[in-house]
Amino acid sequence: MGFLIQILRHTPVWVYVLFVYLAWRGINACRPGDTSLAKLAVIPLLFLVWGLYEVARMYGWSAATFGIWCVAFLVGAGIGFAIVRVMPLSVDRRRGVIHRPADYTVLPLILLAFGTKYALNVTAIVSPQTLRDPDMRILGLVASGLFAGIFVGKFAVYARAYQRAPAG
Repeated sequence: MGFLIQILRHTPVWVYVLFVYLAWRGINACRPGDTSLAKLAVIPLLFLVWGLYEVARMYGWSAATFGIWCVAFLVGAGIGFAIVRVMPLSVDRRRGVIHRPADYTVLPLILLAFGTKYALNVTAIVSPQTLRDPDMRILGLVASGLFAGIFVGKFAVYARAYQRAPAG
C-alpha cells in the first residue's frame, strides 16, 4: 500500500487535472446534446498528440515503432467509426452544431485509456528496463495507437455528418 501512496504522491498535479477533465467530458457524453465540431475534436486531438508524444518519449522513432503504432491507430479508427456510425446524428450548420445521442462508450474508453497510459508511465519511471522488453513495447505502442484511433475514428463520423449536411 505504501508503494501505491508513493506513486500517487509523486504524480504531477496536471495529471489529476487532466483526469478530472477527461472524466467530466466522459460523463457529459452520457447525455444527448448539441455540440460544435470543435468541441468534439478536443478529446481525439488530445489522445492523438499524447499518443505520438509517448511514442517519441518512451520508445523513440523508428519505422517499426511508428508502423506498429499506425496499424493499431487504423484498427482503433475502424472501431471508433463503427461505434458512432450507427448513432442517429442531426446537424444544424446554421448554428454550427451537431446533435448527438448519449454515447455510453466515451467514459469507459477514457478511463481505460487514461489508466493504461498512467500505468505505462509509472512503469517507465519505476522500471525503465521493462519498457525495453519487446512484449511491453508492443503493448504500449498498440494501446497508444488503438485509443488514439478510436477517438479519431469516432470524430471522423461526426465530421463527415457535418460536412454532408446541407448548409444553412
